[in-house]
Amino acid sequence: MAQSQNTKVEYTEKATSMMGLATYGDVMIGDVAFEFYNEKNPEDFIQIPWDEVDYVAAEVLLGKKIARFAIFTKENGHYTFSTRDNKATLRAMRGHVPEDKLQKSPNVLDVMKAGVRSLSHLGR
Repeated sequence: MAQSQNTKVEYTEKATSMMGLATYGDVMIGDVAFEFYNEKNPEDFIQIPWDEVDYVAAEVLLGKKIARFAIFTKENGHYTFSTRDNKATLRAMRGHVPEDKLQKSPNVLDVMKAGVRSLSHLGR
């Protein structure tokens, strides 16, 4: 069984880890780390200490709804999650991740605009 890094739990929520195949479990936000535990296999877990978090990007739909969020680490890539209440989860993370490190990820329209702009610079 996995040992939690947290000494105090601040927030828990049902969640889905989107690393490869979707894995269902629980997210735990505590004083030391962000943790995800698989509900069917206790040995399948993700623990990300707060000092290892580089930034968090949230996918915002229609200006309000947060579909999912990704935690980008300094050394181990990124991890994508979705909880039942993503907005509340990100609010709980706000105490551990600086405000400038919580970002809105670009949507499809933003990516297409950037692509058209980059193509227009090639012709010069």
